[in-house]
Amino acid sequence: MTKNIMIVGVGGQGSLLASKLLGHLFLTQGYDVKVSEVHGMSQRGGSVVTYVRFGEKVYSPVIDKGEADFIVSFEKLEAARYVEYLKKDGRVVVNTQEIDPMPVIIGAAKYPEDLVEKMKSAGVQVDAMDCLSLAEEAGSAKAVNIVLIGRLSKYFDEIPIEKWQQAIRECVPEKYVELNLKAFGLGRGE
Repeated sequence: MTKNIMIVGVGGQGSLLASKLLGHLFLTQGYDVKVSEVHGMSQRGGSVVTYVRFGEKVYSPVIDKGEADFIVSFEKLEAARYVEYLKKDGRVVVNTQEIDPMPVIIGAAKYPEDLVEKMKSAGVQVDAMDCLSLAEEAGSAKAVNIVLIGRLSKYFDEIPIEKWQQAIRECVPEKYVELNLKAFGLGRGE
């Protein structure tokens, strides 16, 4: 049974590290893993999507609409933008931060209101939290990605917390390991 995780966000937020970390973790658990390249504008501010698929045998790195078990979103609007990719019983793990897209920045549009509530009222399972505040508490606003990974880890009871922590140690530069372990724990609510 293949599981599908979409990581969506804005360029410069660390979605590449998040997908690399997940890919590494699932490989160490004996799964076949496919991690896609980044789709979208990876420069700072552009929409970015990466796919992580794992299971006994994974043939394609691409996730189609209605196939994602999880959407991990660095920002609310990105979660809403990709929600159609979610399975019926899938879950969105989202940072409640708002990052204005270009149309909002230039005044051509307004940032949509009540996105989390709108997704929930449409029947979507949404786990929303202020990851930016937790990342800052851990020591760096750049750790939002690891706070999100910590939150996601709560939905994988079959993988011991030590394995997640080991993946962080192996994927993050040594001087940032402790900060990221703290961000991971805060994301888990520990």
